[in-house]
Amino acid sequence: MPAFHTFLFDLDGTLVDHFAAIHRSHSHAMTQLGLPAPTLAQVRAVVGGGLENAISRLAGPALVARALPIYREYWDRTMLEDVVLLPGASELLSALKQRGLQSAIFTNKHGPSARLICAHLGIDRLVDGVFGAIDTPWLKPDRRFTDHVLAELKADARTTLFIGDSPYDIQTAHNAGLPSWCVATGTHTADELRTAGAEAVYDSLDEIAAALALK
Repeated sequence: MPAFHTFLFDLDGTLVDHFAAIHRSHSHAMTQLGLPAPTLAQVRAVVGGGLENAISRLAGPALVARALPIYREYWDRTMLEDVVLLPGASELLSALKQRGLQSAIFTNKHGPSARLICAHLGIDRLVDGVFGAIDTPWLKPDRRFTDHVLAELKADARTTLFIGDSPYDIQTAHNAGLPSWCVATGTHTADELRTAGAEAVYDSLDEIAAALALK
């Protein structure tokens, strides 16, 4: 087992289940534009690459500019409804902190929203930073975003592990030379994550804690 000192975590599908609120917001935006509401499965399939990309894939590129303000206004009012920590999330982050290890949230979710959600769920005190969309000019999997996060944390890439739930996360890690462990609690199955190149895939955060000898 490598001696990891820093742990970067994706948020949606990795540490939290926020899909009900995300689905509700996309449905609101699309019906306001006269389009049929997407299914939950359709929304889950587009999460991870940033909001604009998700709207483009659901409603079409021509409607992104109109849908964004509708989505964001509704999201700002309702984002704290139906958001829950995934099993083992708080325990894993607590165990890392107790051992003096560094961890941070690294997400394509809107940065201010991500920080508000982490505070709402009480995990902001367990991490050393929350980095998201609009905090920099970049989104995952752009290596410049990862390099920025590592620099802010004063972390060494050679002792950093990225933990996520999607091929976006795997590509993000590999673009920056980091190993990628995935948990099959989000947008993709374990087989899909292995095919995408994850170094390890687990069914739960508790399994990751056990693999890190934290349990």
